[in-house]
Amino acid sequence: MSATQQIDQFTQDYHKLSNEIHKVIVGQDKVVEEVLISIFSKGHCLLVGVPGLAKTLLVSTISQSLGLSSNRIQFTPDLMPSDIIGSEILDENRQFKFIKGPIFHNIVLADEINRTPPKTQAALLEAMQEKSVTAAGTTYKLPAPFFVLATQNPIEQEGTYPLPEAQLDRFMFNVWVDYPSFEEEVNIVKATTSNLNPQVSAQLSAEDILRYQNLLRDLPVTDNVLEYAVGLVAKTRKDDPRAPELTKKYIAWGAGPRASQNLIIAAKTHAAIKGKYAPDIEDVRAVAMPILRHRIVRNYRAEAEGYSVDRIIAELF
Repeated sequence: MSATQQIDQFTQDYHKLSNEIHKVIVGQDKVVEEVLISIFSKGHCLLVGVPGLAKTLLVSTISQSLGLSSNRIQFTPDLMPSDIIGSEILDENRQFKFIKGPIFHNIVLADEINRTPPKTQAALLEAMQEKSVTAAGTTYKLPAPFFVLATQNPIEQEGTYPLPEAQLDRFMFNVWVDYPSFEEEVNIVKATTSNLNPQVSAQLSAEDILRYQNLLRDLPVTDNVLEYAVGLVAKTRKDDPRAPELTKKYIAWGAGPRASQNLIIAAKTHAAIKGKYAPDIEDVRAVAMPILRHRIVRNYRAEAEGYSVDRIIAELF
């Protein structure tokens, strides 16, 4: 099968996958698209939204439709690193045996990640970067594909440990989960207050996902698209000669090179789901907001004037 035929097949499979997910998930089209782009781009997602917006249901539905194993870890202030990665125990033969923790799944939901201390956060983020964990000097590979979907509640800030910028940078996307529209909420209430129980079937296997992940990385990118992505990231750095007055006025720290890498990888996946064989500037713009949102630090002036990060990014376009 030629590369173009494989991309066509991917486009078809993506739409089948999206339709299957929407049997259970009402609305949230953009959120579903961004989570799937992140998975096929070998990235991780941070979902920010108030409680009750079906973030957990979204994860379980996506994992079922992808034919992957999933697990949920509820982050609490007393959670220890060993509660995530596992620990060694002494078995009946007086031999040390490693018991795998809940992170050994394809999709891991890190619920309310900012409620646990930095030491425990770091255990998860090491696994995200290296795709492996180390216990008692032995390294254990995590199952492939491996994907972390972390959630944060933007309202309650008491008793939280916000993720430092260096750790936030490990997430490809920062996805804002908003309230459903009036019509969508009517449909949600109708579906969840009856005996209807739609079942989701696996549309892909782990092998299919790994194959598509490698296929999408092989998509060609023209120099002008590459330069646009890198130039957009450079504009967020106040000391860069390309930085506009807006950046110097409102941004304390801009995005790093990982943002440029993620823009290109995600743009390739976005192009493929739209049936294109190479990304263009519009694909970069389509994925820029969730990629840059958590990598830009506003200064005091921006906060005082109510200049949001999303507004800054939109104006940088």
